[in-house]
Amino acid sequence: MQRRPDPASTTPAHLTSAGEPVTVTVARDVRPDQREAFERWADEVLGLAAGFPGNLGASMLRPGPGSTRYHLVYRFADGESLARWERSSVRQTALTRVEHLSDGADYARVAGLDSFFTALTPPRPGPRWRLTVLTIAAVFAITLGFSLLVAPHVASWPLPLRLLLSATVVVVLLGQVLMPRLTRWFGPWLRGGR
Repeated sequence: MQRRPDPASTTPAHLTSAGEPVTVTVARDVRPDQREAFERWADEVLGLAAGFPGNLGASMLRPGPGSTRYHLVYRFADGESLARWERSSVRQTALTRVEHLSDGADYARVAGLDSFFTALTPPRPGPRWRLTVLTIAAVFAITLGFSLLVAPHVASWPLPLRLLLSATVVVVLLGQVLMPRLTRWFGPWLRGGR
């Protein structure tokens, strides 16, 4: 595998300026004789990331049978928090100690609505029903507001157009306005015990 450039110097501008949660997954092929050392390093760096301002969670996924690929997942409140972590001297120092343990790294990032459904991975995830309840409450608030404020003005429109407008309003407000704020405000509850 080819080594990818350090993401601190290549973070896309649209993610750095994102005002919504951003998730980074770092996949590393760890040398078989270095697994224990890598896991010790990963525990340390995940702890450092978890204590970093704006971090919403950090976790490690171990390789399955026959694989050497570990995944480290970091979730930050926004692109600015992620960029500060990636530029931090703490992270740079940690990266110098992992190079001899693995044969490269692949970085992937998602922001916004994608991160809610594909990468909500705090260290100890709370029950999924809590995210479901929060999502239902957000959709209910949006559809109620739409029904009271917009629907009366478009009642004469054909049904497919009204539904298209309603779906567009719900998805945009859910993904761009409400869920980023709600997951930040209710983060401790979402990650809490069962």
